[in-house]
Amino acid sequence: MITDTRTTPQDVVRAVNDLAPTISARAAEVEAARRVPADLLESLVDAGCFRLLMPESHGGTGADLVTAMRVFEGLARADGSVAWTVMIGGGAFCDLAGLPRAAFDAIFAHPDVIVAGAFAPTGSATPVDGGYRVTGRWGFASGCEHADVVYANCVEAVVDGVPHLRLAVLTPDQVTIEDTWNVMGLRGTGSHHFRADAVVPADRTLRPLLEEPCLDEPIVRVWIPALYALLMAAVAVGIAEGALDDVLGLAGTKVPLLAGAPLATDPLFQSDLARADTELRAARALLHEAATSAWADAVEGTPFSLEQRAHVRAAAVWAAERAVAVVGTAYRAGGGTSIYADSPLQRRLRDVQTLAQHFLVKPATLVTAGAVLAGQEITVPVF
Repeated sequence: MITDTRTTPQDVVRAVNDLAPTISARAAEVEAARRVPADLLESLVDAGCFRLLMPESHGGTGADLVTAMRVFEGLARADGSVAWTVMIGGGAFCDLAGLPRAAFDAIFAHPDVIVAGAFAPTGSATPVDGGYRVTGRWGFASGCEHADVVYANCVEAVVDGVPHLRLAVLTPDQVTIEDTWNVMGLRGTGSHHFRADAVVPADRTLRPLLEEPCLDEPIVRVWIPALYALLMAAVAVGIAEGALDDVLGLAGTKVPLLAGAPLATDPLFQSDLARADTELRAARALLHEAATSAWADAVEGTPFSLEQRAHVRAAAVWAAERAVAVVGTAYRAGGGTSIYADSPLQRRLRDVQTLAQHFLVKPATLVTAGAVLAGQEITVPVF
């Protein structure tokens, strides 16, 4: 039976707004713990953050894409690691929508199920009686320490030099988490490696990006790489918004060396601030326009064309680049204050730079997007 929580998207927005000051105040604690503390995670669950994108058919709020992005922006404005953890943990069910419906329903019998996993196929899936033996080691599994289910992408076979993939859904007791998440930024996401050697029933596996979704819902009609790119870029924008908040908090009282007056009175700072604010608002507007268009097509059931993918992926890359630039501007404006470990600006800088390393928002994506728009054939297998 699917649990009905009766939470609306607006309820989640309000709850996140109320929770944001607490998240911001605990950002250094999140980073030091290298994960979201249990009590804060519970507050995020209670707020409905992890059921935000889950369809109403499974007890979720069924939020539209732009509303969800606003929530992730708001969380990231408070802390990037918290936003990333929620975005992955509450959105990764989309990777599993190709499961048989009965299996999907059994896994997501409650809307607050938290998912972790790894798409890079660094394991193997060998057919055995009733299922597959899944063996391997996977990295970047954000939130794996508190996940209810963990998925692992595997190579099932190689045919004519092309790997055929199979994604397997594991239970927490089937995986061993390795403490590897010692990184520069987004340190609070607990994105450790995990390994497994387990037999998984066939109905808890799927061929990623090839299976038809078992749900008839808009969220699973959005092409998955485009969906995640939009959500990740929204987190980047939120981090940048937080960086502007941080530097504005300094500007009224910080007097730069030899300046004789607060930073806020400096014409160069004023010019840089206006440019950064404008660039960030433009990036946010473009992301929301791309998401609105993608969502409208998903609602109508319009196929997600290569051109649509190109527009969305390019928008996400550009927005992430703008976010990186804005955080850099805020960090530099903070001067010597920014370099101290207790300055939120240095954490914002590390977080947004780490996010920008993700393959879904890497600059090379623009080459493929441009090729599509120019009517050229592309060879990228996942775009």
